[in-house]
Amino acid sequence: MTAPVRRNQATSLRRALTVLEHIRDHAGSGRGMSLTRIAEDLGISKSTVLRLTSPFMESDLLVRDRETGWFRLGHGTLRLGQAYLSSLDLRTVAAEPLRLLQHTVGETCHLVVYEPPDVVYIDKVENETNVRMGSRIGSRVPAYRTAVGKAILAWLGEEAFRVVVAAGMPPVTVHTVTDAERLRRELDRVRRRGYAIDDRENEPEVRCVAAPVFDHTDAPIGALSVSGLTTRMTPARVREVGPLVVRTGMEISHVLGSSRVRDGGQQKAADH
Repeated sequence: MTAPVRRNQATSLRRALTVLEHIRDHAGSGRGMSLTRIAEDLGISKSTVLRLTSPFMESDLLVRDRETGWFRLGHGTLRLGQAYLSSLDLRTVAAEPLRLLQHTVGETCHLVVYEPPDVVYIDKVENETNVRMGSRIGSRVPAYRTAVGKAILAWLGEEAFRVVVAAGMPPVTVHTVTDAERLRRELDRVRRRGYAIDDRENEPEVRCVAAPVFDHTDAPIGALSVSGLTTRMTPARVREVGPLVVRTGMEISHVLGSSRVRDGGQQKAADH
């Protein structure tokens, strides 16, 4: 195959994908888009739109309504999405963002999943020069006294909250939150600022900052955190690190198919 032919094919493919993405982003409510609007929006002829969409309709990525002639996404896109989602693994997806976060902040970073009423640590990246955290991959900790647990609970419903409270909230440090209503208020603050804080609630000399990770249904399936000794993780440092953790969580969530969009973690930090 000659180089000009390959270039022409690549150009046609890019134009076809532009049409597909435009329909995806602007079809809205399942009605679809008219041939005229697609052509006008993209500045191409109707005949070009028909030519570019033909392969997508053959593979069920697009369908055209028999009565209106409008285009909308076909069930082939659902099969592609399902195949993509089934290939994802949270720990694999999060590995590189977690490593980059640790490199940026210089503190221990964790990744957890939620198994009510606990969180389970599934990955950990730490700075070898710092004092090591006592957490271990595979260990379980009650959600109520961890930043990662609160980051998840803040976006779950009332039933999840009740399960955690019913399991008991005994203190493990003098700072552990043991009152249900106080925990509820803290979860409200988490939602407002975008990240959760464990201020010596699980370990007496450790502060943690955590943000949730959402899946393709926009449900919180896990969380990531930055943990450090209070001598380094001061309240001012927490406010600096919080937006970075949120941004990393959103990056991972995006790859997992979440449609949640935040302002980059720049929410105003609530008092803590």
